[in-house]
Amino acid sequence: MRRITKARLKYCGLGAMTEDVLVLVSELVTNSILHSGTTEISLKVTLQEGRLRINVHDGIEGSIKPKQPNDSAESGRGLALVSALVQENGGEWGVSEDGTTVWCLLLAREERK
Repeated sequence: MRRITKARLKYCGLGAMTEDVLVLVSELVTNSILHSGTTEISLKVTLQEGRLRINVHDGIEGSIKPKQPNDSAESGRGLALVSALVQENGGEWGVSEDGTTVWCLLLAREERK
């Protein structure tokens, strides 16, 4: 998924966003794999009206909330990282009403030539 996302960003002239978007995709997809228990997860990345939207859908209803891990925890920081990266990129993130989809909306940054 990372390779396809990277290629798509480059194709759309959004290579400047690659590093941050790949981290977001990795964190959201990994979170769905680890916590949903489903066998099907979809990733959708779209560009519309100067905004890049990332949707990760697992079809499993539920709530998604960032954890406050202690210093020795080996996991639990993914959504905090998502939140920080989204904020840094002038965007927002959230979860669908039924909890089946996590999304991020970022301001598109084109590559400088």
